Amino acid sequence: MRLRSIALIINALLVTPAWSQTPPPRSAAAPAPVASNPGSALENREIRAQLAPRRYTTLAAEIGAKVSHLPVPEGGAFKAGQSLVQFDCSLQQAQLAKARAALAGADKTWQANRRLADLNSVGKVELETSEAEVLKARAEVSANATLVGKCAIAAPFAGRIAEQKVREQQYVQPGQALLEILDDSALELEFIVPSRWLAWVRTGTAFQVRIDETGRSYPAKVQRIGARVDAVSQSVKLNAVIDGRFPELIAGMSGKVQMTPPANP
Repeated sequence: MRLRSIALIINALLVTPAWSQTPPPRSAAAPAPVASNPGSALENREIRAQLAPRRYTTLAAEIGAKVSHLPVPEGGAFKAGQSLVQFDCSLQQAQLAKARAALAGADKTWQANRRLADLNSVGKVELETSEAEVLKARAEVSANATLVGKCAIAAPFAGRIAEQKVREQQYVQPGQALLEILDDSALELEFIVPSRWLAWVRTGTAFQVRIDETGRSYPAKVQRIGARVDAVSQSVKLNAVIDGRFPELIAGMSGKVQMTPPANP
């Protein structure tokens, strides 16, 4: 009996139960990568825009001369066709007067040769030479008149002086920048939106833009839609215009575009 008990104990020690075997730890499965959606990222990002003038340009000198007068100060407003720069063109005007006198003399010589030709008192070559001198003098008058016409620069459109690059009594060279002007009659906005917004954005779509410098919101409307969608960022460029005239707004201000897609586009 004792021997049978001992045998049972030894058998229990040698046999390992199945529940005591701990399975090897399983490696945790790596989470599946989440596909990025550029469009949704752009939708969650703040859309910024900057006010820009409708038209702007830099006026440059076309002749070498001394600036005699700048009628409109920096920041001042002007009308279309108004004189913005006046040069001292005493030399150019004297050259024009000289060219006109030469034209008058050449014309008299040609007229006299024509009368003599009717009397067969002058040769054909001399008559044609005098006529060529008249044409040459007329060209000189035209060239000098063109130079004198550049002694004043008129505004190509109504607007304001953004920057004066020269001062009165300063001598300038041809091609030198003089003034930067802009047309602030209508301020424009340019910004980027998700391309999926094309399902509901149209020319004339109204929205609000909050300008940082004033802390106020202003009405605006879409004016143009970009001709191409950026395939990488899935975005498109919109061009809008401030709907109304607000004297406190000037070019260069920036703000946040308050445009949200409708519930049921």
